[in-house]
Amino acid sequence: MATPDAPVQDALATRSLVISLLRSVSVFRVAALVWAAIGLALSVEHLKHSIWATLLLGLMVISTAVLTQSKGGVRWVSSLRPATLCAELVIGAAVLIGDGLVYENARPQSLPWSWPAAGVMAAGVVFGKRAGVAAALFTGSASLISERFLLERDTGWVGSLSKIGLWLMAGALAGYVSERLQRAEQQISVARARDEVARQLHDGVLQTLAVIQRRSNDAELSALARDQEHELRAFLAGKGSLDSDIDGDAIELEAELRRMAALHESRYDTRVQIIVAMDCPVVSPQQTRHILGAVGEAVTNASKHGEASQITVYAAPADDGARGELEVSVT
Repeated sequence: MATPDAPVQDALATRSLVISLLRSVSVFRVAALVWAAIGLALSVEHLKHSIWATLLLGLMVISTAVLTQSKGGVRWVSSLRPATLCAELVIGAAVLIGDGLVYENARPQSLPWSWPAAGVMAAGVVFGKRAGVAAALFTGSASLISERFLLERDTGWVGSLSKIGLWLMAGALAGYVSERLQRAEQQISVARARDEVARQLHDGVLQTLAVIQRRSNDAELSALARDQEHELRAFLAGKGSLDSDIDGDAIELEAELRRMAALHESRYDTRVQIIVAMDCPVVSPQQTRHILGAVGEAVTNASKHGEASQITVYAAPADDGARGELEVSVT
């Protein structure tokens, strides 16, 4: 029952979220560039080729400026495009390999420092965990070539593998966070759409069905209106379609209560409204059966002996704050 442009809106929301994450990566990219420039200035005496060092630093500056101003934009360069991400990774690898050409064996830090990690994180943000891991392996290979073969450092494999490990964690974590946030954004969009539909139905269709049940003298028409009302309310209350992490037993309780209410209304001239709080504790199937038995008996007594015209069943966490306790009232 979503609007026709809902997929477009979801895509725009996801794109906006990814762009926001890329802007955060841009902050890291700029900070890493500033520190790389400071490190280069403090280690001039360890340079073998200062001109090449200046050119590589200039390449980092230009790349940072272009990627920062684009903000995931729509012009010829965009951090959302695979070509742009690949270009940043290649530049990062080139600077890492160039580190072995411009420095002596002993130097305080590498030429780019952690600047290539920005490309790794961007790959994870845009394309997910696997892309982040692949980008980390590519960048780590460039660092390994520089450390082991160009600089011929004899400090063992610990330093090189540590860098690869850090890049792997950065790429995988960025991808994981991006995927989780996108999924949350989609769930929120679906929930908002459902709330909007619920408001429209409540103000129109559901009230019309309720009026038909109260004023119609046709028993068959009243029963049909009652069945349609229950189907609509069950649809609006259904949480499974949101693809959420809510336990299936918690959803089953509400579904069973609504099924019990529909059966009761088909037998008695009484409206039964079911309200289940979103933060209800999870109950087991056995507890659900016990709750249904108690509520069903109370609802039947209200109709038969209390001559109730409307009954409200409300389920919520216990008022005394006890963790995991459920309180159900029948009014």
